[in-house]
Amino acid sequence: QVQLVESGGGVVQAGGSLRLSCAASERTFRGYHMGWFRQAPGKEREFVAAISASGGSTYYADSVKGRLTISRDNARNTVYLQMNSLKPEDTAVYYCAGGSVWPISRKQFVSYWGQGTQVTVSS
Repeated sequence: QVQLVESGGGVVQAGGSLRLSCAASERTFRGYHMGWFRQAPGKEREFVAAISASGGSTYYADSVKGRLTISRDNARNTVYLQMNSLKPEDTAVYYCAGGSVWPISRKQFVSYWGQGTQVTVSS
């Protein structure tokens, strides 16, 4: 089973930036579409962003368009989420996800989950 490990979470002021990383345990990661989801306490896990296996296509939730950017470096088995202009409502645990369905925008289509990394945006 592919293991995904997130890093880069932390506390940032509103309007600030943060970059999350997701490292995969094996090269088969390169054949998966990848995505980011987030979950705030008491709320359902929601889709944030997705990138195709080749990196040629991206897809974003409307709430993060223009502020968050997903990318991947298949040579390093890593996917990134660059977060700019952060808002308090971005506060959540962010999860890396992998799967074979495009776009990987629903939890039901995810085959692999990371353990999550906390992002806290203060006002």
